[in-house]
Amino acid sequence: MTRLSIVPARRVAIGRALGLLVAVMIVGITLAAMGRPPLELLTLILRSTVGSRFGIEDLALFMTPLMLTGAAVWVGVRVGLWNIGAEGQFYAGAVAASAIGLFGTMPAIVEIPLMAVGGILAGMVWIALPAAARAWLGVSEIVTTLLLNFVASLIVFYLATGPWADHVTGALASTERLRVGLPEVWGAVHIGFFLSLLAVIALAAFLSRSRFGYESAVVGANPEAARYAGMAVSRNVLIVLLLSGGLAGLAGMIEVSGTVHRLQGGLANNYGYLGIVVAILARRSCLALIPAALLMGFILDTGIVLQTAQISASAVLAITGLVMMAIAVGDELSAYARPAIQPKTSGQTS
Repeated sequence: MTRLSIVPARRVAIGRALGLLVAVMIVGITLAAMGRPPLELLTLILRSTVGSRFGIEDLALFMTPLMLTGAAVWVGVRVGLWNIGAEGQFYAGAVAASAIGLFGTMPAIVEIPLMAVGGILAGMVWIALPAAARAWLGVSEIVTTLLLNFVASLIVFYLATGPWADHVTGALASTERLRVGLPEVWGAVHIGFFLSLLAVIALAAFLSRSRFGYESAVVGANPEAARYAGMAVSRNVLIVLLLSGGLAGLAGMIEVSGTVHRLQGGLANNYGYLGIVVAILARRSCLALIPAALLMGFILDTGIVLQTAQISASAVLAITGLVMMAIAVGDELSAYARPAIQPKTSGQTS
């Protein structure tokens, strides 16, 4: 068996589909052994996710932040950088947007764009120090961005239970409802879903057609060759990480102003970490972030449905992990193929 340097998309899709099929079979056998009818649960899952308007709305709401946090991680992975801090940048964007939404006095048509800009800038600010340390000092961005996640989470809890706490309804670890929010366009689905789609498409076009996209790819592939060619390696590293933080910050702004409508503890819902999975599933294609986010959203939605069917949260977590592992294994195995048998030439003897 030989490992292919470039794996065709068709092989990847088949590998993932087979991995998912194996995972579903294992889960079905396990549920049957527990005395739970797997076919009935499968019917319930399909009816509650893609078989109803409510389920489709939930999928869209899950996809919205996952597309952006996935893009935040993917844009770094593309050049060999790992932004593990999308969760913290998500929180930073949500805090900035909430500050404007809670205390601003301007009309919604002005305030909502300001919230978006504030969320993007806050995400960039939150990653600025790790980005500078990585660009000029060579400090691992994995460690610094990861540690800042905990700082951002604690800041949100402090604000939601302290100076910004909701003293009207007394909601636990939550601010009051934001004065303005993203308009809804289809049921609970708000305009943030389409903004996320547009952001991913714009990012794909920008990186594939711009000089910066080409230079950053060269920097990620071979920094020494990039320096020899006169490219500013440190500057490209800094810009890529700032772009990554801005995307995650925008995700936080959209979530707080479009879905939750208030700053609260646990707002990120692990979207920053799940964005890592989305980015890995997308592989080299930016546009593949969209179906990857859809798959991740479906898995999350399925977990909620299983919990409503009295499947324990621990079992749901195990099932989710099994599904993701099976997809990853199928993804990896799709890169291997049998070497082609070379035909014998006339000069060869048997």
